Order: sequence, then C-alpha cells, then structure tokens
Amino acid sequence: MSKKAVVFHLGCKVNRYESDRILADLRAAGYEVSETMGYADLYIVNTCAVTAEAERKSRQVLSRFRRFNPDAPIMVTGCAAQKNPAFFENSNVSYLGGTAGKAELARHIGTRYREDLTLPRQYEDSATVARGNRTRSFLKVQDGCDRYCSYCVIPYLRGPSRSRPIANAVEEFERLAESSEEIVITGINLSRYGSDTGESLARLIRALGQFDVRVRLGSFYVEGVDAELLDALFGLKRFCPHFHLSLQHGDDEVLRSMNRKYTAEQYAEKVDLIRSYDRLATMTTDFIVGYPTETEEAFERGKAFLQEIGFADVHIFPFSPREGTAAAKLKTLSQDVVKARVKELEPLKQSLKSRYLQQLIGVRQEVLFEEDKGDGTREGYGRYYVRCRAQTDRNIAWMQATAVNGEILQGEIVYE
Repeated sequence: MSKKAVVFHLGCKVNRYESDRILADLRAAGYEVSETMGYADLYIVNTCAVTAEAERKSRQVLSRFRRFNPDAPIMVTGCAAQKNPAFFENSNVSYLGGTAGKAELARHIGTRYREDLTLPRQYEDSATVARGNRTRSFLKVQDGCDRYCSYCVIPYLRGPSRSRPIANAVEEFERLAESSEEIVITGINLSRYGSDTGESLARLIRALGQFDVRVRLGSFYVEGVDAELLDALFGLKRFCPHFHLSLQHGDDEVLRSMNRKYTAEQYAEKVDLIRSYDRLATMTTDFIVGYPTETEEAFERGKAFLQEIGFADVHIFPFSPREGTAAAKLKTLSQDVVKARVKELEPLKQSLKSRYLQQLIGVRQEVLFEEDKGDGTREGYGRYYVRCRAQTDRNIAWMQATAVNGEILQGEIVYE
C-alpha cells in the first residue's frame, strides 16, 4: 500500500507551479498525493509571506497537519520559512527550506535537513514537468524581483530577478501542452523576463506560436507592456487576452511613495495600447488601501482612477506593514479609516465587474468547461477569463453569452 502525502500551498501562481513540481516528484517516488487536508504519512507546506495574514496562515497550517497525524514528518519551504526560519525550526519540522532548493526537496524525504537560506542568484530548474489539473497548467519562466517597492518584502525573500532560458521554457511548455488545454505563463515579476539574459518575453511568446493550446499571462507590470510583446501575444493561435496589471494605487503621490515606477497617466496609456488590440481585453488589478501616505484626497483620486480604467475586477488589500521594508517605518493610518475605505470600494468593485460582464453579452468566446453542475450545464473559464455556464456535455466549446447571472456569463453553445 502506497504512502500518502499532502502538499499544501499558499500565495501566488509561482508557488502553485512550484507545488505542482513537488507533487510530480512525490508521484515519481511512489506517493499517493493530495492537496486536501487529511490524514497523511507526509506533509509539505509551500509558504507565503506577501502579507502578514499569509504568513500567519503559513504558521497555523502546521497545527492542522498535526491534528490529522501527529507522528508524520512535516517539510516546510517558501517565503515565510525564508523570512522567519526560527519559528519553523522551533516547530520540529523535518525539513526547512526557503525560496531555494524546492526542485530538490523530494531528495530529503525521510531525513532531517536544513537548506542554506542564502538567496538564490541563478534561476533554479529541474527535469520535472509541473502538470496541473487536467485542463490548466502553470509555466514559471522568471523568479525574483529587484524593484523594491516600499511596501513589499518579496525582493528580500526571493532574491534578484532571474530568467529561464527560452529553449528550456519551450521544452517544458511542449510537454505541458500534451495534457493541458491552457498554460499560464508566470513569474514573480514577469515583466522583467530576459532583463538578465538578453532575451525577451516577446521572443519567448513567439517561440510558443507553434502550439495549439490556450496561453495566458500571470500578473504583470505595465513597464513590460509594449507593441512588440502585444504583437507576439495576439499572434498566438489561442491567446487569452486577460491582463492582470499590477496597479496598487491611482494617485501619483502615493505611487511615488510606494516607489512604483510609473504615473497613473502612464498606466492608462498602456491600458489604451492593450485595448487597441482588443477593446474587450480583460483588465484586472490589485489595489492597496490605507497606505501610510494615502490622504482622503489621494484615496478619492485612486477610486476615480479605478472607474476611469474600467477594470473587470479589483483585488482590494488593506495595507499590511512588512518588517524590513521602507513603508514599515511610516506611521500607519487608523484601522477604522482603512476599514471604512475598503468597505467604500466594495460596491465599486462589484459595479465594475458587472459592467464588464454586460459588455460580453453577445460575444463568442472559447470556454474550457471544467465543472459539471449536474443539471445538464457545465461551468468554466472563457477566453476573457470570466466564469461561463451553458447547456453542454463538452469540455471545450464556443459559447455566445446571452445573460449575466451574478458573476457568471450564461450562454448558448455555437459551432465554429
């Protein structure tokens, strides 16, 4: 009888990709693997520290593991372990690694081992293919960040930006395409891909043009958006025009204090460029509320900018001071003020989402129907990365939207 291992991950799509590789290594080692909490012979947690809440959850998961099997070894890796190794060392874990060494983690099963937590400066790779679920996989092509935004701890935990060679990335992409209908290209700061190697994301994307699989970009910075990249993306056979463009705020003074490298006007110009290729391109973003230098007037300007751009969705985060960053030295705003501003943005978020969905009524798009609802209908994500639902028994089909039901596009199957 095979042993069972549970792999639990928190945080970004890069962590998702790295966890997929760990799962593949465990399968190769003969383990029955799961990502669902339950009894297991081995537990692995790929931690996150982007916010204080993510770090807290990364620590709490250890006690949840031990409730299921107090005798099972626990292996810990990722950003929270890189940031606070003492906590995990004192928690009697069998393996402690940071943001390096994940590709070799499976080699240390059954032993007590502590990785060297020196930040990596070269891109780490392995021969393992990170297959995700049956329709969607992630391909990591870049790691690290050297932008040092004033609120962000990630450059101190992931190290400088470093890129995967195009030939190596294409090789894994080809293998992923054998069993995936959609592949998401991801990195910690994907817009910096190739800055250290002399290659470019546009060249990588053009190299993927031979494959008949949906391609989508992970989170992206506006600095990387230009006509060369957009020509390459929209030249793909099945590109999904969803751009999660990191914003963080819409007020120039707050952006400057955050050490962001653009103004609101420059951001808007890049959005206009994207929409010149496809006016319906899905624009989503992150927005930090309650940054220490956010005045009431700055908040209102930020709110107005969200309306001006017309995002399809906005991920709203209250400011979370991270030890070791420049922003952690600033005087924080009253939590009552921050909570009130977050609450004020929620109706806008819903209004923007609803308005975008209405624009898609009558539009035909390819949908990956991943979930059978049991009533003859299926749900999945369309080309514009919104939830779609239709009467069908097919896994992949073209749908024309006819109505909006909450946050779901309902439609009819069409044949092209």
